[in-house]
Amino acid sequence: MDVRHHPLPCTSLGSARTVTSLHFGTPGARPKVYIQASLHADELPGMLVAHHLRQKLAAAEAQGAIRGEVVLVPVANPIGLAQRIDHRPMGRFELNTSENFNRGYPDLAQVAFDRVGPALGGDAAENVRRVRQAVLDWLAEQTPVTELEGLRLALFRLAADADVVLDLHCDSEAVLHLYSETACWPALEPLARWLQAQTVLVADYGAGGQPFDEQLSGLWSQLAARLSAAGRPVPLPQACASATVELRGEADVGHAWAARDADGIWRYLQHLGAVAGDPGPMPDPACAPTPLAGSEPLKAPCPGVLVFLADTGARLAPGDAVAEVIDPVTGHTTTLRTAQGGVLYARARERYAPAGLTVAKVAGSQPVRHGYLLSE
Repeated sequence: MDVRHHPLPCTSLGSARTVTSLHFGTPGARPKVYIQASLHADELPGMLVAHHLRQKLAAAEAQGAIRGEVVLVPVANPIGLAQRIDHRPMGRFELNTSENFNRGYPDLAQVAFDRVGPALGGDAAENVRRVRQAVLDWLAEQTPVTELEGLRLALFRLAADADVVLDLHCDSEAVLHLYSETACWPALEPLARWLQAQTVLVADYGAGGQPFDEQLSGLWSQLAARLSAAGRPVPLPQACASATVELRGEADVGHAWAARDADGIWRYLQHLGAVAGDPGPMPDPACAPTPLAGSEPLKAPCPGVLVFLADTGARLAPGDAVAEVIDPVTGHTTTLRTAQGGVLYARARERYAPAGLTVAKVAGSQPVRHGYLLSE
């Protein structure tokens, strides 16, 4: 195992933070798989899964069983991890800028289009090599000023040339679910099986906000689209499959869950050929993918005490009740119902709902939204 430390710029005098990456296998070997945990720093299940994966990877490397290259970043956000206000973690947004740690990543497709678009030709493998090198060169040339810029750049430098990228997150209260770009689904479908994901949400590029995973897979889908629009279509495969893996809820931090999830990822690594071994028979899928645009957010129209009437994982019919918002002053109860039905895959952890709170999310089979599809 090669341990590398990536210092972040010092935003304030006398302070410094570092991102640490763990490298297994031979640099440059294929497939390259990049896995990071807790980019939203207070989403902790991924860190424990990374702990279990580290042990498996270290043992495999000692046995010479790493066939590709695996990069593991067990703590992807040291900035957010240190942010606490009144004893509460604040890991989703950087306090200095109010920016989401999982938004605002650079447009690598435009970088590649500008740098090597005219040089791409009829050899798909050579096109992939040239695009990856151009992107890595551009990333190496950048000089970040702030900690947040440095964090984004450090993570992208590690992940930009990976064949597969897994970004481990969690929701407030949730079943295990995945988000991915539609073009990546064929490569990620075995992962969903191994993890027994209860919901898979897919969307074409442009769900909103330029998140980490989409900007990596979107390099290929968007570069192909821009070359075609410019009258230069060339063979260019989807050379990176990336996914956000939501490891249930914030409180689901325990060895039983983490060992199970690490085992699912491990079998996927074997399936990819990144590590040696037979993953065994692939499980049947626990769900079919549904459009991210079919995710129905249920919002509280008024404030009150929040009481759930349905558990995460419940399969709901149109009109089924999901929760009540109770005003104990007036005695009025507002019942929140799903319009289209589907799987209740995530819900709020708080039990007081201010007006406008997204109380729950239901994955339906038909698109019901458009435009910006991700939460802030």
